[in-house]
Amino acid sequence: MSGMTTANMSQLTRSELWSSELKEILRDEMQAQKYVRMLDGFPDGDTFTIPSIGQLQVDNYEEDTDVLYRPMDTGEFQFTITEYLSSASYITNKAKQDAFYAAQLEAAFVPEQERAIMAHFERTTLATPEAGVSANSQELIDGIQHRWAGSSSGAFISVADFARARYALKKLNVPDTNLVAIVDPSVEYTINTLSNLVSVSDNPRWEGIVSSGIATGMKFVKNIYGFDVYTSNYLKDVTDNALTNAASTPANVDFSSVNGKVNLFFSAASNVMPFVGAWRQAPKVDFEYNKNKQRDEYVTTARYGVKLYHPENMVRIVTKTNV
Repeated sequence: MSGMTTANMSQLTRSELWSSELKEILRDEMQAQKYVRMLDGFPDGDTFTIPSIGQLQVDNYEEDTDVLYRPMDTGEFQFTITEYLSSASYITNKAKQDAFYAAQLEAAFVPEQERAIMAHFERTTLATPEAGVSANSQELIDGIQHRWAGSSSGAFISVADFARARYALKKLNVPDTNLVAIVDPSVEYTINTLSNLVSVSDNPRWEGIVSSGIATGMKFVKNIYGFDVYTSNYLKDVTDNALTNAASTPANVDFSSVNGKVNLFFSAASNVMPFVGAWRQAPKVDFEYNKNKQRDEYVTTARYGVKLYHPENMVRIVTKTNV
């Protein structure tokens, strides 16, 4: 009579074990909503108009002559609810009865649907500055360039680009408080490896970068020319084929073969918040048991709009993402 060995215990040995937990994908942080001034006083309809006023002029005056009266420039800013979204999932009765992970899966439906909608809001907000922008546009405002290709043929953003972004904002009277830059992770990589930053002897102010890297979580360790710098994977792609380089070396940069990312620079001061938005309907969950199909159905819907409010408070620097 033989003993119990691996060979004759094959029917009693599990060759594969399944975990009791479900693996989830890694999550990145979303931050765009904190830079959006959400409108109130917008109870119905889908279009909201905000009248605007400009500046008055000063004229030379001569004694005992008529004063010159001038009208103030006026205009309007129009904002529209453009996005109507849904995210939906279901699970059948049979699947619930047979699947070991059914309860965990069903519990994930609602939070995953809400996250999908908020990711859409993040991507839409960060793409808004490019809405209506024509290819290769420099977005000149009062003659000041607000859109250009990064340094070294668009390969990266240099420290000089940060200085130029600050200059462009200050020339348009944007306050130099709460300055924010949202850049692609490839930009972080480039700044981490800039020779004049890596060499502590050349620039001791950057010593912390050498020891710990320039970013922790989504925020840079160091402030660069007043900008708090954050990284994001939600920035918009562009394919401009001849975008001017601020340094004019080379004169134009081609992003048609290697897509560019639009890195954003602006002030998040409360009185010049760059974006406005509104939730016509915040994410709302509906549940229904479908007796005809014998399944539980979950759907989250939302309506919102977001738009660039202060074009002068938005500098775009386009870079390639290859490192």
